[in-house]
Parts: sequence; structure tokens; C-alpha cells
Amino acid sequence: MHAAILDAFTTDQGSDCWSGIRSLIDALEVHPRTPLTDTVARSAGRQILLTNKARITAEHLAALPDLRYIGVMATGTNVIDLAEAKARGVVVTNVPGYSTASVAQLVWSLVLHLTTDVAGHDAEVKAGRWAAGPDFCFFRQPLIELAGKTLVVIGSGEIGRATARIGEAFGMRVVAAAVPGSSTPGRTPLAEALAQADIITLHCPLTPATTGLVSREFLAALKPSALVINTGRGPLIDNQALVEALAAGRLGGVALDVLPVEPPPSSDPLLTALAAKPAWARRVAITPHIAWGTVEARARLVHEVELNLAAFLNGIERNRVA
Repeated sequence: MHAAILDAFTTDQGSDCWSGIRSLIDALEVHPRTPLTDTVARSAGRQILLTNKARITAEHLAALPDLRYIGVMATGTNVIDLAEAKARGVVVTNVPGYSTASVAQLVWSLVLHLTTDVAGHDAEVKAGRWAAGPDFCFFRQPLIELAGKTLVVIGSGEIGRATARIGEAFGMRVVAAAVPGSSTPGRTPLAEALAQADIITLHCPLTPATTGLVSREFLAALKPSALVINTGRGPLIDNQALVEALAAGRLGGVALDVLPVEPPPSSDPLLTALAAKPAWARRVAITPHIAWGTVEARARLVHEVELNLAAFLNGIERNRVA
């Protein structure tokens, strides 16, 4: 069996962590990144492809008659045309759960950034402001205590539940909100949950029903002091609506690890607005899709990719999505 990894760099960060994969097959070609136009050329003759975010479309699948297996090195599988893969008998697997603890950790890093601003206070001290001040303390912004506040979790899968447990440890009241398009019982209706929210964290899947979920109407239903955290999928939020709410003072703050298009274009309305350095910029934090990528989570990911591939080669169904 011959294999190729189409976009290894985000996982391996330039190191060679693929010895386990090599031990399972005859040959492995590792590409740090693969433009869409090069997918067929780099995949031709391969029975096995591994990809994180490099797309494999119906047209690619039609041009790759030797392909038997696609291992998605992530949880989300929207980069693969699953229906076409199934129709062509190509097995597709993913890796659920490998980054749960890491994503939940970043959620609370972002929450604490917005509520306490350790980095901002640290920068001010290092710039000499404390030493030059008249008092034993100073505050860059009002600090917010989490105990007693209401955390609304939209999407109660593994990551949502892990995030909720940490919220409870902070002494917060946790509300699991209903996800549009989902019939999971026991969830608080979304409109009811939004009205109570001090912090909203998004962990629901990206579907037609949840695309643009954080809309003008969604934001209008919140308290003006509410904070929105998104470590899920960028298109869950309408960034133009977000800019309008921030500019109008109708949102306490937002922290994002994902954007609708990644890497983001210069035309992204949020980044465009932030480039003008508005007063509300301090209430915005953006990280470059790093929640999944701790050293430990990436090691788990590689290990799970190996186990998925080994299972496929031995005729065992493991984490199969198509």
C-alpha cells in the first residue's frame, strides 16, 4: 500500500512523527501543504490518503481510481465529499475526541482574557505604569468574577461537556441550550437561554441550521454585557453582525479561535473593522485556530490516525464515517 499525507505541517510542525504510519505501509509521501490544484497529481496511484484540511472533492475522487482509504486527521469531515467516497467504496475515518481537553482549556483562557486581562495588565506593568502610579494597584478595565454568572453552552458533545464542567468548578450556573436543527431532549430553548447568558460558548456542529447562528437577532437577545466565545466553527458567526453589535455597545466582548475563512482574507469584516483600532477592539480577542493543537493533543491525533489505518488494513471498522 502506498500513501500520501496532503497537509502534514499543521500536525507535525515540521518534525517527523510519522514512523508509525510508515511501519504499516510500503511507502509514504509527506507534503506539508497541498494546493487544491495539486491534489490529484500528489494522490495519483495512492491507495491511502491522509488529510487534515486539504479538501478531497467528488472530482478528485473520480480521478483517483486506486484510492481505497482516506484518513481525516481531524474530527470534522466536511473537507471530504462523503457521499461520493461511499459511492466509490472509499473508506473514510476521522479522529473524534483527541483535542477535548485542549479545546476546553483554550475556551477558559479566552474567557479569562476577557474577564481579567492578565496579558494587558502585565504589559502595563512592564511599561512602567504601576511604578509611576500613585496607588498600590490599578485596573485597565472592570474585572469580572465568574462565580454566580450563567454560562450557556451551545452544543453539548464531549468538548461542550468538558467546558461546562470547568464552568461549574468556577461556581458558574451552566445552561445547556438547544441547538437549531437538533432534537436532543432536555435542552433549554435557545431564546430562553440567551436571555440568561453572561457567557455563551459555541460547540455545535456546522450545519445548514447553525450556519450564521450568531446573527443580529441572536445578538439582540443577549445582555449588553454578555461575552461570546467561539472555538467551534467560524461560519457559526455572522461577523458583520458581530461588528455592528460591538460598535453599538450591545456586546460585552467576543473571543474567537476560528473565523469563517481560514486563513482569513483581508476583506473579513471583523478584521477590517479592527484594523481601524476602534475603542471596542480591547473587547475582542482572536487566536489563529490553535485550540486543537497542544503538543499532547497532536500526539494523540497521530496515534489515533495510526490506529485507524491499522484497523482498516486489518479489515476492522474503527471511527468510520463513510
